[in-house]
This record gives sequence, structure tokens and C-alpha cells, in this order.
Amino acid sequence: MATGQLFSRTTQALFYNYKQLPIQRMLDFDFLCGRETPSVAGIINPGGDGFQKLFFGQEEIAIPVHSAIDAACAAHPTADVFINFASFRSAAASSMAALKQPTIRVVAIIAEGVPESDTKQLIAYALANNKVVIGPATVGGIQAGAFKIGDTAGTIDNIIQSKLYRPGSVGFVSKSGGMSNELYSTIARVTDGIYEGISIGGDVFPGSTLSDHVLRFNIIPQIKMIVVLGELGGQDEYSLVEALKQGKVTKPVVAWVSGTCARLFKSEVQFGHAGAKSGGDMESAQGKNQALREAGAVVPTSYEALEAAIKETFEKLVEGGNITAVQEVTPPQIPEDLNTAIKSGKVRAPTHIISTISDDRGEETCYAGVPMSSIVEQGYGIGDVISLLWFKRSLPRYCTKFIEICIMLCADHGPCVSGAHNTIVTARAGKDLVSSLVSGLLTIGPRFGGAIDDAARYFKDAYDRNLTPYEFVESMKRKGIRVPGIGHRIKRDDNRDKRVELLQLFARTNFPSVKYMEYAVQVETFTLSKANNLVLNVDGAIGSLFLDLLVGSGMFTKQEIDEIVEIGYLNGLFVLARSIGLIGHTFDQKRLKQPLYRHPWEDVLYTK
Repeated sequence: MATGQLFSRTTQALFYNYKQLPIQRMLDFDFLCGRETPSVAGIINPGGDGFQKLFFGQEEIAIPVHSAIDAACAAHPTADVFINFASFRSAAASSMAALKQPTIRVVAIIAEGVPESDTKQLIAYALANNKVVIGPATVGGIQAGAFKIGDTAGTIDNIIQSKLYRPGSVGFVSKSGGMSNELYSTIARVTDGIYEGISIGGDVFPGSTLSDHVLRFNIIPQIKMIVVLGELGGQDEYSLVEALKQGKVTKPVVAWVSGTCARLFKSEVQFGHAGAKSGGDMESAQGKNQALREAGAVVPTSYEALEAAIKETFEKLVEGGNITAVQEVTPPQIPEDLNTAIKSGKVRAPTHIISTISDDRGEETCYAGVPMSSIVEQGYGIGDVISLLWFKRSLPRYCTKFIEICIMLCADHGPCVSGAHNTIVTARAGKDLVSSLVSGLLTIGPRFGGAIDDAARYFKDAYDRNLTPYEFVESMKRKGIRVPGIGHRIKRDDNRDKRVELLQLFARTNFPSVKYMEYAVQVETFTLSKANNLVLNVDGAIGSLFLDLLVGSGMFTKQEIDEIVEIGYLNGLFVLARSIGLIGHTFDQKRLKQPLYRHPWEDVLYTK
């Protein structure tokens, strides 16, 4: 087994199998101790890569999540502790994979029930490669004021009560994780606290033994005395007896082996741990306590007397000048989580959604910082509200008026277009308003109302690259792409779309510049030479004019304009407008109270 200290204030770990509570407890301990960096460098979750949000004090941090052990070790080469929260089925395989990584020095296995044959293989590999295994069936370990594994030492209240936020002078090792928490508190009452505590786990074959850690404690200068808590069953304590007899342990050892009550039972009793089963006098608690006492350890007459024995041993060291007083520090206050602090008003909750367009925390809701009352008092229209919620700024009145005109002109286009037809059929089938509306909106796409953004993208690209209408149209033809915003099923050169004319008239009258629209008109002139139905349609008019609005208003950067076109703001105008018409069609069909005019199966053509 490796010698010396296992942990320090800079130790970092990789945590296998995401468990939020023990990881958060580790981070809270880090903050309590005043660590500069979190002790958890990364999380290994076979489900996939990503990040996990957790708290480091009051700061919310993102810890990387990796899908494989080798990838995590490569990404975090300074993390030398592997905390394994895998189930007993996979704990051995994942632990062995971690031990084989050159960066991993210590592996803690939390799972109970790991097959003994697998544990023996882990122990053999660790010994051969100078690595340390803590567990299986362990809660882990802790170095006071520096680093802790998972749930070791329990809650923050217990950690503070046991003064584990700063180092003391006692090295402690136990088989039992639950009793470790009890002893941390006991030791803190009668000494200056522990320096390091390890729970080796209660299995028959622990990855590291009581004596392994006692011998390690013996060469750590900060540890002045050692406390050992064993239990009946097995013969692990006898290796400590031999070390004491051979003089390998020079520091005072206070020890107690639990399970003396086993003799009160007529038959052999299995206690909580797999290894806690006496197989004879040597494996009994009385036999082990007697052997430790004869080897030179301070062994009380009962567990109740253990506290007094620890106190007496510590006081002798103080009197002999071997221990100097520990400087007490006041640990920082750790914010409580939402589920425990909601009643007391001390709340810490992670955010899930970021909103930059509205805020409802004050007396009244604000749209992009403008209070609702202001919107009403200043006579804002729907175009102004859209400018606040979509573009997060108040656009000039001609811009918001143009938005309103677009909505009015695109609200409906008769009952025969695909969106209206789907809405009517759904309403006649007896579905509710929202279902009817959504069925129509879902048909919006490149061939129905969804060409505004594409028209803006292609017209902008062609104009910005100084392409002539001929070059633009021919390049689209070579790509096999129809020019968005050009073409109509009904309208012709001699029967123009009135909506396009109204939009163009408004823009020429009110916009400071209509360069993109004029370019679209030049493209239309060229396409009409090909066919008289290749006119500029309402999608093309809105797309090109919205480019002029964004550029001409002077309120948007080039990057913002590109982002607006890319995200799909302009198609949003059609969605908003057409929703008005589709809701109208739904109400109309509900008022008519007509059933679906014929069974859908009647529309199927059958052939022999």
C-alpha cells in the first residue's frame, strides 16, 4: 500500500455514476474548508457527455460529465481519486478500469455486495501498482479541512459539530461508516479533532486494512495519536497487533473492537457487516481487545469508556508538549437548499430559464424594461409590443406600423389553403380550439407561408454579393432551388397581388431606404421574362422590406440582422398573422355545428 497522506487541500476526484447529493456534500465541504477549487473535477456517467450544474458555496458551477473513465482521466489528469458509486454489479469492473489509469492513485468503492473474488483481484492489482483501495462497502474517508469522499461524516451540521472543517491531531480508522460519524463527534469533544479519518468498509476482504492506515498515520507528522474502531469477525485487527508488537507503530493507539455482546447469544450471530461474524475466540471482540491491550494499545473496558480513554491519552500528549493548540477558525455559512430553507426564508435555487424580454417580479410586468402601464398610457399598438418582445427595443413608429400592416394583410387567405383546410377539418371533427389551430399552423413551411425568411436570406445574400438579377436567378437554377418570394398560383403580371402593392407603397413613402425591395423588384422583372406568373409574392415583399426596415432603422448591427434572419423572426410574422385567421375559421366551423362532411376513408382510392 502507498505510504503517507492520501489527500490534501488540492486533491481532486472523479465521481463515477452521478449522484447529486453526495457530490453536493463534497462541494459544500470544500467551501466550508475555504478551498479555492472544487474537489470534484469531473463526473463519469455512462449515459453521455455534458455538464452538470451544482453549487460551490453561493456560486453555481458546471462540472464536466464524461461517458467513459479513460476520457475523464485524460480530460482531468490532476484528479487522482476515483469515487465509485456504481452498483455492486459493475463496481468491480469500473474500479479495475480506474486503477489501470496512470493518473488514479486512490479508488473508493461505496457499493456493498461486491463479489469477494473480484475484490481480491482489485487488492492484488492495487498492491502490485502502489495504489490504494478504500472499501468496498465504505462511506469513504476525510481529511479535515482538506477533502472528503461522498457522504463521509454526514451532514454539514455534523461536520461543523465535529470540527472537521480544520485539521486536528488524531488519525482515525474504522470498519463502520456509521460509527465513524459517531466517533468524529466523540473525538472532537475530548481532543482538538481528527486530522484524517478512514472507513475501510465492513466486507470480509477490505481493499485496505486497519493496520494499513495505522502504519500510514504513524508517518504523518501532523497526526499525534491514533484511534481504531474494529469489530468482531475476521482477523484484520491481528495485523495491527503484530505491528504494535514489532514497534512499527510509535504513536499512542486507542482501540476498541465492537461486538462484545455476541457472547450473550447462544448461537453465532451475523451483525450488520459481511465480515462482522465471529468464527471463534480469536475472531471475537473480547479476544481482539485482549490482544490489542497486550500489544500496547490503550483499550478501555467498554465502548462507554472509549471517550474517556481518548481524552486521557490526548491530555497526556498535551502535557508532554507533543501537541500545540489548534487555531480555531469560524467556518463560512453555507446557503441552504430550497427544500430545507423555504420555511426559514433562506433559499438557494438554480435557475432553469433565462428571459431577456419580460420581467414579472415587480408590481407590474415589463416588456423589455417598459412597464405595462406605460405601454397603455403611451398608446402603444401591437407592432410596438412585438418590437419590445421580439427585438427587445422600441422601434420607430413607421417600423411598428409596417409590422401591423403585415399582420393585417397575412391574417387570412381564404379557406382553401392548406393551413385553413386542416383547421376546418379538425374543427369539424369536434376537436378543441387549440388542437384546430395547431393542426393548421403545423402545415406552415416553404410552400405555405414559410418562405419569408428564405426570401430575406437569398435576396440579402445576392444583393450583398452584388449579383445581377440574371446571375442570382441562374445560380439558384443551377442549385435546383426555386427563388423564394417569387411565383404565385393565381396572380400574374397583369393581375398583381394587391397586398404586395400596399406594402411597397407604404415602404416607399415611409422607409429611409428600400434597396433590398428594389432589388427584389429587379429580380421580378427578370423572372417575368421567363413566365408571367413569376411575380413577387407577399412572402418576397415582406422578406425584402423587412431587410430594409432592419438596415434603414439604424437600430441593428450587421450581426443582429444576420441572427434575426437566421433564427426565423420573419416567419414569426406569418405565424402570428395566420393564427388570427385560423382561429376565425375554427370559430366559424364551431358556429356552423357541422360534422366532418365525409368519412376520411372515402378519400382513399382502392385498386385491384
